Amino acid sequence: MKKSVLTRYRVMAYVTGVLLVLLCLSMIAKYGMGLDGAADFTRVVAIAHGWLYVVYLIFAFDLGSKAKWPVGKQLWVLLAGTIPTAAFFVERRISRELDSQVAEGAPAVAKA
Repeated sequence: MKKSVLTRYRVMAYVTGVLLVLLCLSMIAKYGMGLDGAADFTRVVAIAHGWLYVVYLIFAFDLGSKAKWPVGKQLWVLLAGTIPTAAFFVERRISRELDSQVAEGAPAVAKA
């Protein structure tokens, strides 16, 4: 597996995670505090997160298929972009798991 496959997944995991946290904060500002301008910011962040989450899904699926993950692990990684802050923890775990394999050029081994 190429290092670029892992790198693009990592970038999209962070982007998706940051946008999801921003979306949660903007929803709190909009509905919880009733701040002016929060509605527009929420709309922009929601649209950005939605489109970039689709890109995240593509890259995460590509990584999982090349790493030959079981279906359960693949689903967990795909859903991590929908749970605030989960993308950061899942990305870190996946990166640690695959870094040594990418560096050595060894074939990926699926772990449950």
